Amino acid sequence: MDLTALRNRYDRQLRLGARPDGPGARVERDGPVVRQTGPAHGWNGVLWSGLGVSDADAAVAAQIRHFTAAGRSFEWKLYGHDGPADLAGRLLAAGFVPEERETLMVGEAAAVSTPVDLPAGVELRAVTDEAGVRDVVEVHERAFGTDSSHIGRRLLDQLAEAPGTVAAVVALAHGAPVSAARLDLPEDSDFAGLYGGGTVEAWRGKGLYRALVAHRARIAAARGYRYLQVDAADTSRPILARLGFAELTTTTPYVYELEDRGQRVSGSSARAVRSPRAAGWPRRRGPRSAGAG
Repeated sequence: MDLTALRNRYDRQLRLGARPDGPGARVERDGPVVRQTGPAHGWNGVLWSGLGVSDADAAVAAQIRHFTAAGRSFEWKLYGHDGPADLAGRLLAAGFVPEERETLMVGEAAAVSTPVDLPAGVELRAVTDEAGVRDVVEVHERAFGTDSSHIGRRLLDQLAEAPGTVAAVVALAHGAPVSAARLDLPEDSDFAGLYGGGTVEAWRGKGLYRALVAHRARIAAARGYRYLQVDAADTSRPILARLGFAELTTTTPYVYELEDRGQRVSGSSARAVRSPRAAGWPRRRGPRSAGAG
């Protein structure tokens, strides 16, 4: 793979040309910035920026004003190749808080669609209804130790209003949910996205992460997607590398949290997702691998 060309294609399709990721969300261009504004249980933030030294601070201030007016905490998703070179420092100075850096990795869907043996007593089941969504939420709350109800609300929204853009799967061990993950299928893109891989502690290290990656790769390939993209945490990066994924760049979420500043917008607390990674399933990031293996 020509990684530079692939990274440029990724930027064009999923950042500059991003589409709303769910019901109630909108993507808009604001000068040198592309952002998404959505419901409180969705992802709100900056997807792309083409900034220079002279306009960076003004653009950062403009996004803070926009999301504050909308009553949303938000994330500036900073990629390792974004400019200017000191943009991270400018975000810090403006009040953003960085979270864990991840690695953007890309693999060919057909090549990743390898057979995987599941542990005895484990089966994979597609998530298509409220019962399946409840299983997903249960897995993420047990795996990450956080309230994951917003995940359920967003997934139900997608299944009801745009079912062709998402595929979710849960692994059941003797009927009990123990692992779950999601595949995003954006329109007019070469890239399907792997998100939300989580496994409960007792089932980590048994190959479920790899199984869910391969399962979603088969779906993506069957739908005509050439590539899989994922923001990989350090725990999942070696596994994905062994499966044939290559590193394109890094991503770091910089979070601007209104609630931390004691602000109130339109009479209510401006809460979105302070640490969506901790909740396990943000839209615009890859899987937090709670128990990869």
